[in-house]
Amino acid sequence: ITTTDKDPEPHSTVDRELKDAEIVITTPFFPAYISRTRIAEAPNLKLCITAGVGSDHVDLEAANERKITVTEVTGSNVVSVAEHVMTTILVLIRNYNGGHHQAINGEWDIAGVAKNEYDLEDKVISTVGAGRIGYRVLERLVAFNPKKLLYYDYQELPAEAIDRLNEAGRLFNGRGDIVQRVEKLEDMVAQSDVVTINCPLHRDSRGLFNKELISHIKDGAYLVNTARGAICIAEDVAEAVKSGKLAGYGGDVWDKQPAPKDHPWRTMDNKDHVGNAMTVHISGTSLDAQKRYAQGVKNILNSYFSKKFDYRPQDVIVQNGTYATRAYGQK
Repeated sequence: ITTTDKDPEPHSTVDRELKDAEIVITTPFFPAYISRTRIAEAPNLKLCITAGVGSDHVDLEAANERKITVTEVTGSNVVSVAEHVMTTILVLIRNYNGGHHQAINGEWDIAGVAKNEYDLEDKVISTVGAGRIGYRVLERLVAFNPKKLLYYDYQELPAEAIDRLNEAGRLFNGRGDIVQRVEKLEDMVAQSDVVTINCPLHRDSRGLFNKELISHIKDGAYLVNTARGAICIAEDVAEAVKSGKLAGYGGDVWDKQPAPKDHPWRTMDNKDHVGNAMTVHISGTSLDAQKRYAQGVKNILNSYFSKKFDYRPQDVIVQNGTYATRAYGQK
């Protein structure tokens, strides 16, 4: 059964078909939320597959209680998302929206654009999360000759990974030792010109960027989030953009998808109308990424139907009633 009718719960096609389903496949871009209630109404459900990366649309605690396996295609869209992060950073810091608005509206006020336009070179740029996506963002940032690349993560990057970035900095820009791990998130955001969010959504990261944390962010910094919308409190971000505390916010993830028409991120902006760089959830949907996660889903299905259950370890989120990855809650 293939359907896009997933809401409202419990009156959708998804609810009706889940009652007999053994496997459910959904994307993180237009997710069917597999809630505790839906799991309770699906006695035959054995496997949830995310066609992409990020399985927070599944109630993982409920899946564990039922010993339902939850998998995703880890790594399938990491390049695509990292490139989208870079695009969003440049759209904001170079004030692309201001210039584009003038171009399509018959205007020509160079000073009006330039007053909100900066180079990325010699800036301090940070990432919350330095995993598969976060690290690739750092790799791409090296070419822009940053002053510092900071990261906040529960584990330190391997020495060879840090050395590779620093060596690239020396090779490209004559500037080494640019990568630094910061132990306290408030300290990192306070010195960053651009903050990017590249971590999973779990109980510790939900609502992480709230009014309190945003108050520590450097005045006039940019915040980019292609991880999960619920990592940020939508109203607090919108207020920070409106007030100018944040010079801009961009990304493609929303705390409910599809986002309602009155979601504050659809209309938030600053006084110059250049602080919003939101898109719908497209960062991981390039045609190249689609090929990768289609093949990954096929591999997971083959493993299940062969009864080998020999999934790639990195693809397994929960299995046999326990978390298989620290990213979502492995103890």
